[in-house]
Amino acid sequence: IIWWSALRSAGARASKGTVPGAMSDDEMEDYGFEYSDDEDEDEDLDADIENQYYNSKGLLESGSAQEALDGFASVIEMESEPGEWGFKALKQTVKLHFKLSNHEAMIQAYRKLLTYVKSAVTRNYSEKVINSILDAVGASPDVELLREFYQTTLEALAESKNDRLWFKTNLKLCKMFFSMREFPNVSKILRELYAFCRNEDGSANQARGTQLLEVYAIEIQMFTEQKNNKKLKELYQRALAVTSAIPHPYILGIIRECGGKMHMAERNWNAAATDFFESFKNYDEAGQPRRVRSLKYLVLANMLMESNVNPFDAQEARPFRTDPEVVAITSLVAAYQRNDIERFEALLELNRKQIMEDAFVRDYVEDLLKNIRTQVLMRVIKPYTRVGIPFIAGELKIPEKDVEALLVSLILDARIRARIDQLNNVVEIQRDPTEAAAADVYKGLEGWAIAIQAQLGALFGQI
Repeated sequence: IIWWSALRSAGARASKGTVPGAMSDDEMEDYGFEYSDDEDEDEDLDADIENQYYNSKGLLESGSAQEALDGFASVIEMESEPGEWGFKALKQTVKLHFKLSNHEAMIQAYRKLLTYVKSAVTRNYSEKVINSILDAVGASPDVELLREFYQTTLEALAESKNDRLWFKTNLKLCKMFFSMREFPNVSKILRELYAFCRNEDGSANQARGTQLLEVYAIEIQMFTEQKNNKKLKELYQRALAVTSAIPHPYILGIIRECGGKMHMAERNWNAAATDFFESFKNYDEAGQPRRVRSLKYLVLANMLMESNVNPFDAQEARPFRTDPEVVAITSLVAAYQRNDIERFEALLELNRKQIMEDAFVRDYVEDLLKNIRTQVLMRVIKPYTRVGIPFIAGELKIPEKDVEALLVSLILDARIRARIDQLNNVVEIQRDPTEAAAADVYKGLEGWAIAIQAQLGALFGQI
């Protein structure tokens, strides 16, 4: 940079005739050139400003934070009017103050940077810089700082009429309010964002389909948190009907995940599994860690729908089989498919933290236990037409009242034809003639087995 500045100064001296062999002013005019002393000075000043900026950046990279801040301040002072180098210096100043936790100084520098947006730099470059600053500051846990930062940005953008940046900033502010569960503020901003995505007659602006899906994704998450399934279902269907968009897979992942949760609340396990699998694939494509969570929910839905298909047999899911977050639930799948209730309950207890810390999974653990107990109960009563409830309770290792509740559920769902005799504390199973015949054969075989075992015991006793 210093070499280039010297070269340009030498060129300037050559144009003034101070270097042997240089053209005179008359010769310059003959060639159609006009060169003024003011232009020469401006070029030198630009070179000095550029040098000062890169020297300050070098100080920043070497760890001299305060010297770098002083250097960037000099860059801004050296410009006679707001320009590109001043804008770059303010960008570095804002980020450095944020890194040093000088929040008040950071806000002041940011407000000054926003005044450069109108004329000092191009629209695209200003958008890129402001987006990078918003992303950096958005990681801060200081909610009040974020609120002030976003509001400051929106006020400046209202004057510059930058619609794209206004939309992105409002979206970030909306997400912040959502993370704080300030749903009234979320709804207020959503109304503004929806207005942005519509035409004057109120119809959807097809050119803004991608932005509309981003807005849908936030509102769908809000309805999911509020457990407002009626509005969620309506909005979910509208989101899937948008065809004029090329959304980011992360946005589609959010919509599908919330759709899966909606179907789970409706006990539509099959549709839920489909949505969770689509969510997993979209998150995976976007490289999002949330893919593991969607995979866990897919496994949960699969178990609840009593499917014998192992979701980890899918090519996309196979690499995650040994993921630490997934191992606990994969072991549950194995016990579930074997109807091994003891192992299943032991694994639930062993991995209680990993499984139960997720509120959504926790809501369905009882359903899982009911499913596996139902499967075991069906297996226990299969050979009998009359069986004692205490016997079933012993097999399932649950209280008798829970066994009775399971039996009532099976009878009401028409999965078994039976009658509970509460006086004698037994359940009487009514079977079709073919089933009864099969049961008699089973009992006959069981009797033979017992008799043979007794005979063998007697023979060994005589020996």
